Amino acid sequence: MNGLFLRSKENKIPIVIYYIDSQNNITQRTIRVVNIHDNFITAYCYLRKKVRTFKYENILSADTVRKRVGA
Repeated sequence: MNGLFLRSKENKIPIVIYYIDSQNNITQRTIRVVNIHDNFITAYCYLRKKVRTFKYENILSADTVRKRVGA
């Protein structure tokens, strides 16, 4: 996952994460990593339209954004 976060930061590309919040709700977020820290990342969240902080321990998975194919 760290390599994906680093690529997002360096190339300014969005990625998708599944995140568990403080109320134990699982959300899917499209983000662009702004900074990488020891225990968390700061990233622009396209859902909230703000820079947010995400704890590593709460990120369940991360992947590249897949483009939709079809009509």
